Amino acid sequence: MIKLGIRPLTAKAFAPFGTVVEADPATVRMINGGTTTRFHGLATADVVGEGANVILNLFRGQPRTFPYDVTMMERHPLGSQSFHPLSNRPWLVVVAADDDGRPAEPQVFLACGSQGINYARNVWHHPLMTLDEVSDFLVMDRDGPGQNLEEFFYEQAYVIEEPRH
Repeated sequence: MIKLGIRPLTAKAFAPFGTVVEADPATVRMINGGTTTRFHGLATADVVGEGANVILNLFRGQPRTFPYDVTMMERHPLGSQSFHPLSNRPWLVVVAADDDGRPAEPQVFLACGSQGINYARNVWHHPLMTLDEVSDFLVMDRDGPGQNLEEFFYEQAYVIEEPRH
C-alpha cells in the first residue's frame, strides 16, 4: 500500500485536472435590479459527439470509511463532469495525471463545502468521495450516445488516512 497525502483544494493546484468552482469576486455581475450577485462563467462544459447533451443530476453520496483504499479510477473521454456540493460539507477530490493511457499516482484534495469542481474531459478521477454524512451534489454531466466511461484498476492500493477537516 502507498499512503496518499491530502492537501487543500486550490485553483492553482487543481488546474491540470480542471476547474475549481467557487464564488470568485473577479467574476461578479449584479443582476435582477441589483438584488442578485451572479458569479459568471466559473466553468465550461465540454462535451463531444453527435446527439450529446449536457444534463444536470442530483447525486447522493454515502460517506467513506477511513483508512480508504483507492483501487480504481475512472475518466470520461466524451465530456467534462462537474460536482457542486449542496450539503455544505467537506469532501475529497481524488485525481491522477494520465500516464500513457492509465492513471498515475493519485492526488487527494480536501474541498470545503462551498467548493465545486469541474473535471476536464478525459481526466482520471475517483468516484464521489463524501465525508462524515450523506451529502448531496448537483452534477453536470454528458448524456448521449458513445462510450463515455473508462475504468482502471490499480494492481496496488493507494491508502487515504483519516482526513482532518
